[in-house]
Parts: sequence; structure tokens; C-alpha cells
Amino acid sequence: MSSFFPSRTVAIYMGRMFLVRTFGLLAALLLILQTLDLLSESGSILAHPGNTQAQVWTYVTLRAPQIIAFLLPFSVLLGTILTLITMNQNSEVIALKAAGLSAHQVLAPLLVASLGVAAVSFVFNERIVTRATATLDRWKDVDYGALPIDRGERTNVWVRDGDDLIAVQQVRGRGNATRLGNITVYDRTAGRLEAIITAPHGHRVANGWDIEPATRFDVASGKLQSLGRVTIAGDVRPDQFTLGNVNPDGLDFTQLNAAIGDLRDAGRPTKSLEGTLWHKFSGPLSAVLMPLLGAVAAFGIARSGQLFVRAVIGMALGFAYFVADNFALAMGNLGAYPPFLAAWAPFLLFLLIGEAVLIRTEE
Repeated sequence: MSSFFPSRTVAIYMGRMFLVRTFGLLAALLLILQTLDLLSESGSILAHPGNTQAQVWTYVTLRAPQIIAFLLPFSVLLGTILTLITMNQNSEVIALKAAGLSAHQVLAPLLVASLGVAAVSFVFNERIVTRATATLDRWKDVDYGALPIDRGERTNVWVRDGDDLIAVQQVRGRGNATRLGNITVYDRTAGRLEAIITAPHGHRVANGWDIEPATRFDVASGKLQSLGRVTIAGDVRPDQFTLGNVNPDGLDFTQLNAAIGDLRDAGRPTKSLEGTLWHKFSGPLSAVLMPLLGAVAAFGIARSGQLFVRAVIGMALGFAYFVADNFALAMGNLGAYPPFLAAWAPFLLFLLIGEAVLIRTEE
């Protein structure tokens, strides 16, 4: 360890400079993007009767974690380039190289600091971002009305039973213990709506789902009829209600892994969710790549006039990674890439690119 970090003072100096610039840029970018986002959403928030400035600030507290998670890798990249440019201009990199340090030893403090940033990012995403995302999605579903309380229930679930469509406003429980609330059945024949059946309660029975007290509105005659208890959806399984709308961004790693297991047991496709599951690790770990990709700004003589060009190359490499990462995830969601490949291939590819550029630059 002592040979990898020849000077403890230099390591602390570089790490502190890197972290201060990274989180300073993060704060500035957060302020800008949060302001622009609030300008576009504040009208919708205040349009709901009874909403005031308090609801606007509630939106800010729920949206800010999402913006931070989005901006953090960019901030690490920009913080790396700004740190290395400053050190290059002050001839500090030349001094370190003259002392016998290799390029990897020069970057070592930044790599260790970025690894810490990646760990903080992972914990922040798991503990705060997922909960804020789930709450904000529920709030948007009610058009910024009264914020619903999360009791582990699923809302606004749609299921198809042959030609019929079934809408359930509230789903509780799992398996045969699943309970339905506010059910609406759109009885269709050959795509034509025949009747609408509604009921406030429903539960699982051997041959389908019992809903009660049910009422039937006949579209042709316009008559409303009380049915009492009726059985519907004989071919609809409980998992079609409980797993109908899995939002991977609103679930942490453990919850998403459990949902994927339930879907797999039910014979449902899980490839896109598996890619997102793996990306919960590879996404925060991308912070470790940024010092490698931005290292091109550190080496080379500042007086050569190419420092700005080197900085642009570093930024281009970093942004190319983000483009490749989003592309791979999209391909994984479409099933074109295996989940593991969709999450990790861009990381491994740009790790090799960063090493190649670093070695070439040092030579």
C-alpha cells in the first residue's frame, strides 16, 4: 500500500480536491435542473384544488433524489477533469511524474475516492431514491392530489380476460389471499362493449374471482341491474393482479429480486427487470470509470496548447459511456441483449478503453 500511495499527504490533497469539485458541481447542476423541472411541473401541482406552496416543496423533496442520482456520474466526470486540469496547469502532475510515480499511481487517490462515491451512490439509490420514486409515481397517479399512504398495495391494475378488460383500483395480499378493491369489468364481445360490471370487493375462489355486491350496466338498454355476488375471470391468476405493474425504479435490490422470482415462478418474462437489477450495481460503479476516462486531461504539457482539447476528449469519452450504457439497457429491455450483458458490457468495454487511453497517453 505504501508503494501504491508514495505520499499520504498528496493522496489526501488530491482526494479532497476531487471530492470538493465533484460535489460542488453536483450542487450547481442540481440547482439548475431542479429549477427547470419545477417550472414545468409547478403548474400541474398548483392546479389541484387545495394545493399550496407546501405541496410544491414536497415535490422538490421527492424529485431532488432522482436528479441527484442522474447527475452524480456526470459530476464525478467533470470533477475529475477539473481536478486534473488544475494540477496540470500548476505543474503538479509533472512533479509527481518526476518523483517516479506512474500514471496509475497519480490517479490512485481519485480512484479510491470515486470508489467511495460509488458506495455512497449505491446506498443513496437503495435507501432514498427508490422510495422517493415510488412515492412520486403514486402522487402523479392521483394528479398531485392527496398523497396516498403506502401500505404495500398495488393500485390501478389492468388485466385482460379473453375479450373482457378488468380494472382494479386496489390490490392487497398475494396468491390465493389476494383481495381486490373497486373492480370494474368491461364485458366485451368481438371488441364491442356489451356491459360494465362494478363491485367494491373481490376475492379468490376455486373457479375464478367472486365480486360483491356487483351491479351491471347494460350499454344497449341503458339499464342498471343489481347482481349481488358473481364469479368472474376464471382464467386470471392472482399473480396477474399482484405482479401486473412492477416498477423497477421504485424497488430496491431485495424487493426487485423478490418480484423477479415471483414473476419467474408464474412463467412471466423477466429479462428487462433482470437487466435493471444488475444495473443497480453497475450504475453506481460507473463513478470508478470517470477518473480513467478523464485522465487524458492530466498528462501532457499544459504549455503545448492542447489542454483544452484533452479536456474535451475526456468529456467525450465519459459521455460516450453514458450513451452506450443507456443503449445497452434499451436493448436489454427489448430482449436483444442478455440481462447481464446489457448491464455490464458498457462498463467493461469502457474500462478497457480507459486503460488503453491511459497507457497510450503515458507513453
